[in-house]
Amino acid sequence: MSSASAPTDWVRTVRAKLKEADQDFHKVKPLIYWRDMILSGLIAYASAALFMTAEPFSLWQLAGYVMASFWLYRVGSLVHEVAHLGGHEQTSFKVAWNLLIGIPTLTPSTFFTGHHRDHHSQKVYGTPEDPEYVVNVCPRGSICNLILYFLFVAVFPLVVFLRFLLAPLTFVTPQVRDFTLRHLSAFTFNYKYQRPLGNINRKTFAWLELACFLRALIIPLAIVIGLREWTHIVMLYSLGATVVVMNQLRQLADHHFEGDGDRLSVSEHIMDSCNYVGRDPLTWLFFPFAIQYHALHHMFPTLPYHNLAFAHNYLMEELPADSPYRELVQPGWWSVAAKMLRN
Repeated sequence: MSSASAPTDWVRTVRAKLKEADQDFHKVKPLIYWRDMILSGLIAYASAALFMTAEPFSLWQLAGYVMASFWLYRVGSLVHEVAHLGGHEQTSFKVAWNLLIGIPTLTPSTFFTGHHRDHHSQKVYGTPEDPEYVVNVCPRGSICNLILYFLFVAVFPLVVFLRFLLAPLTFVTPQVRDFTLRHLSAFTFNYKYQRPLGNINRKTFAWLELACFLRALIIPLAIVIGLREWTHIVMLYSLGATVVVMNQLRQLADHHFEGDGDRLSVSEHIMDSCNYVGRDPLTWLFFPFAIQYHALHHMFPTLPYHNLAFAHNYLMEELPADSPYRELVQPGWWSVAAKMLRN
């Protein structure tokens, strides 16, 4: 694709149509956010406790593993919603999410928010610096690339664990700190991505980072002093790796990834994205909290997740039959992911 082609009139039409609606689709309902976080978190932690304490290789342990993986992935996905909340919007929810979910699972929102917003940027999307454009780290056309990609996925939880365990060392000198913030402070596989230092709230970042350091330190310390067996860390890794794999499988189908590295126009950006309306099990599994309306989300990044389905249905009813918006609809996860996995 080139950045010069494709009109954007249809995008403006879609945005205007949603703005004309009697319903305010941008209105956030905080209780839904709290409900989803608390319920998902409780089930996730209860299932993880079952997995960690059940008799090894028993059906109970297997059930705990499956349930914990699903619900940890689900509650972890709410970091995406935290990333799109305004700076002073739902502050208590963002703090609670980090205390209850982000720190215990070593996934603080500060390691996601910055690079995810850059992924939405018209200047960055689809370019080699895009932190979430999968073909930047897994080019199509080679089974070796795909194998290396998933090997990287497999070791990523260990990389994150060591990153937080060694966090105090990053404060040795200002130069080391700046390098760390720029290159080692985003949950991305794209080594070309660099976080702009000017966009980082260093105080908040440091507090969350050091809290995660303490959480990471507890894991080997509990083994050393005899409170946990060495298998404890293996089991934690298995949960973390499964969640990361699920997340990356979802990312394979967020977009078509047809950009050639040049900056895309607004229309090309949106047409490169997908909406899933089917009820197939894999779409349901990989796209929690209505994020299957991913193209719609890229058109309206601040649209609350609980209104995405309603907004999509409204647009499908109100837009003309020849609107390119209708072409964004895909039948299911595999219909798009297969292009990445086969090519």
